[in-house]
Amino acid sequence: MSWIDWLIVIIPVAFVIGIGLWSRRYVRSVADYLAAGRICGRYVISVGDIANALSIIGLVAYVEVQYKTGYALSFWNNIMLPLGIILSLTGYCTYRFRETKAMSLGQFLEMRYSRAFRVFAAFLRSIAEMLANMIMPAIAARFFIYILDLPRSVSVLGLEIPTFMILVTICLTIAISIICMGGTLALVITDAIQGMLLYPLMVVFTVFVLVKFSWSQEIVPVMMDRAAGESFLNPYDISKLRDFNLFFLVVTVFTTIIHRASWIGAGTSTAAKSPHEQKMASLLGTWRGALNGIFYVLIAVMILTVMNHKNFAPMAKEIRTDLCQQVAKDVAGSEIMQKKINQKLAAIPPLVHEIGKDAPLSDSNNLDTVYLNVVHKTLLEGERTPTEQAAHIAKITDGMDEAQKAEALKNEKLDRETAGHSKFQQFRTLYHQLLLASTMRKLLPTGLLGLFMLLLVMAMISTDDTRIYSASLTIAQDVILPLRKKDFTPEQHVLVIRLTSIGVGVFFFFGSFFMAQLDYINLFVTIVCTMWQGGCGPVMIFGLYSRFGTTAGAWTSLLSGMFLAFFAIFIQRQWANLIYPFLQRNELVESVGSFLESVSKPFNPYIEWKMNPVKCPINAYEFYFLTMVITLILYVVVSKLTCKEPFNLDRMLHRGKYNLDGENKEREPWNLKTIFRKLLSITPEYTKGDRFIAWFFFIYSFIYGFILAFIVILIWNAISPWPTEWWGHYFFIRQLLIPGIFAFISTFWFGIGGVVDLFRLFRDLERRVVNHLDDGRVSGSMSLADKAELEAVDAADKAEEEKK
Repeated sequence: MSWIDWLIVIIPVAFVIGIGLWSRRYVRSVADYLAAGRICGRYVISVGDIANALSIIGLVAYVEVQYKTGYALSFWNNIMLPLGIILSLTGYCTYRFRETKAMSLGQFLEMRYSRAFRVFAAFLRSIAEMLANMIMPAIAARFFIYILDLPRSVSVLGLEIPTFMILVTICLTIAISIICMGGTLALVITDAIQGMLLYPLMVVFTVFVLVKFSWSQEIVPVMMDRAAGESFLNPYDISKLRDFNLFFLVVTVFTTIIHRASWIGAGTSTAAKSPHEQKMASLLGTWRGALNGIFYVLIAVMILTVMNHKNFAPMAKEIRTDLCQQVAKDVAGSEIMQKKINQKLAAIPPLVHEIGKDAPLSDSNNLDTVYLNVVHKTLLEGERTPTEQAAHIAKITDGMDEAQKAEALKNEKLDRETAGHSKFQQFRTLYHQLLLASTMRKLLPTGLLGLFMLLLVMAMISTDDTRIYSASLTIAQDVILPLRKKDFTPEQHVLVIRLTSIGVGVFFFFGSFFMAQLDYINLFVTIVCTMWQGGCGPVMIFGLYSRFGTTAGAWTSLLSGMFLAFFAIFIQRQWANLIYPFLQRNELVESVGSFLESVSKPFNPYIEWKMNPVKCPINAYEFYFLTMVITLILYVVVSKLTCKEPFNLDRMLHRGKYNLDGENKEREPWNLKTIFRKLLSITPEYTKGDRFIAWFFFIYSFIYGFILAFIVILIWNAISPWPTEWWGHYFFIRQLLIPGIFAFISTFWFGIGGVVDLFRLFRDLERRVVNHLDDGRVSGSMSLADKAELEAVDAADKAEEEKK
């Protein structure tokens, strides 16, 4: 980058860090540090979530998926719109969790179940969260190395220090510094500032892509050029897509319901000034995410076009060759193997694909396949030359009879191929991850490269600090705090959270080096998080909404999910270098493969378990879904068998006689006047502006998004199927044009609202009355901050009953 690019990055980032440092003056209690005093407005939360929603890992993962599957599947995502409307309008889970006044997920679990369960569940969630998220700094560091074309190491005082290590350290240091400055309060303020800066940056790149690339002449033809069953545009022609297909959509629908509260309880999820304000912040997310979605879509289609359209063929060859050479440095091992790979890559002729003349591209036969096959074959051959290989074979078989030689040759080949498959698994993963960085380096001019780097640095900061803080808060609040017999002072309490955050950062640092990611980011995160998410869904949902859920049911669900996840992780991670070689040595490949294909056959083509030496036939989403179904059944059965008396849900939710804050929680009766308000979950808490937002959300999401853009299109195609080209126009209108209009409006709306809410936040922080008991402690299934008042209510009722 030029010095102009560096200034573009450094100045805004320094400003954001300075704002975080300044926020320290407002931290006067544990509640301020943990929940920003619970006085945040809806807009400061929503604007901050813009920054949280944009991340390097998220963008890279999105490009990975769309590069493989395109946008046809997104049409069927409209099925989820009614579900999303219901969840948002009702405040499903978020409203009730805020009613509990719990500062963390663990505090809620102790109030609902038990202290021992709180500690174990919090520990398990933290481990799963850290294992899944510790690849974030690694992905960010590699991204920066490739996009800036940095050397692999830097010499400092004669010592060669890996550039990867330096960048990971910088990423984590910035994130942890902001956490230590002011906890949730610092995150809310810095995320809001970053959100306001990210909006115009995303607009710049949206305009860049639309100006540089022709939607009808370049982008749509590339997406139309796919083999039958693998369309990138036509949602009726996707039967052969693997990993991210209609079954993936089924899993998404199920998890949207069951895991609505699984990651709740950290950061802004407890920071709103009231449950209603938390609900409205969630509702406003519909507009908040419009520009994020446009940005992600355009970056992904830009990569697809550059790598596959003949107009960019010379650049695509340069990108593929350079990317393969760079990844080989990280994976191949020896310089001999790197040189061997480079020689074979140089021999690949320029690939110019003529759309309409050449055969359509597919997942198994595309322009990347040539390069990946060359690398895979070279890795399987090993680094020895044919002469060296012959000498090696002669050496290991010296003195053996024919039977022993045959066995030795078989084992030698198997070991060599196992090593080759394992390395290629990692090579292919890094190739797809770093395609975005390599392409942007070749494509962006000075100035725009600096703006893109600024956008990603801010996205990295907002994501890293939030994920680290979430894990550290869970450990400090829900593992350390319940186990300590003597209460912390407020200063000690905050210090423990800061030290825990540093510890989590160290864990991320070492995890970035030793945790090899062998699959798509989304699949990797899913399988690791199954440790927690496999069994936590029923625990949270029935904990908030049922009176029959018991501690025994919660333990059964969580433990069974954890053990099933351990089994799935072992199979997935050890497939190429342990499981498949074991099957091969024992001649079980065909029989096991036949069994898997027979089991999955009723669900073909969306679930196909075909034997593969590199990748486990059962993907992460399939393991995940099976685990969730099993644990849901176990929770309900065990809870029903062990429930002795209904749980006092009203007391935990501060409802009825337990409403200590005087909030308006009156319920309206069902009648002709209230039926529409009830359906939209409009309560007496809603102002006229809130009602307008709720109605507009319903009209946009349901009338336009579901009825007009989905149901009408379904009927139309049932009568007269669209040609593929029409779907290109549909996705332009549905995913770019209409969201673009709302993004333009929300830029000013949320910008003004965010600034106003920030000033109100600072004002309310100065006026806030501090309650040092409000620190996450629980006694008798009640928050210690509310215990005296809640017990007084129960005592008054008891006295009233005795009089009668």
